Amino acid sequence: MDLVMILLCSVIVIGTFLFWEFIAWFTHKYIMHGVLWTWHKSHHTVHNHALEKNDLFALVFSIPSIGLIYYATVVNYNPYLISVGIGIFCYGAFYLIFHDLLVHQRMKWRPQKKSKYLQRMIHAHYIHHSKHSKDGCEAFGFLIAPKKYEPKNFTIKLDRQETQ
Repeated sequence: MDLVMILLCSVIVIGTFLFWEFIAWFTHKYIMHGVLWTWHKSHHTVHNHALEKNDLFALVFSIPSIGLIYYATVVNYNPYLISVGIGIFCYGAFYLIFHDLLVHQRMKWRPQKKSKYLQRMIHAHYIHHSKHSKDGCEAFGFLIAPKKYEPKNFTIKLDRQETQ
């Protein structure tokens, strides 16, 4: 691999990661809060289970990443497709860390310093979960939250049940 290919693949990884925010927003708003509410409803319901039906979406969203990386490494080598697969994987890793661990406290982990951006993202997600139905929700994204979601006084919720 030469430097140009490395740079191009890096741009593809970053671009895919950013594009996947649109995919996540679209599927969250129109599919999870639409035809597949039967899966996503478990995520808007207060419970003590370690897993929820909504976790099936993580499996579904991993298929493109696994498929691309497998195809582009085993079947027909293509570094550009590998880069797309890695970008999708990186978005999934971000989602796991931000959404499941930090926001919903599936494990007790709280960063000591929370930037204004991080506070706004978490607060937007709290607003999203203030509704326990598929209708009337807002703030469907994970990376992008408009300034209107910037909290006046930010307090992270300590228990998972508070975030559901």
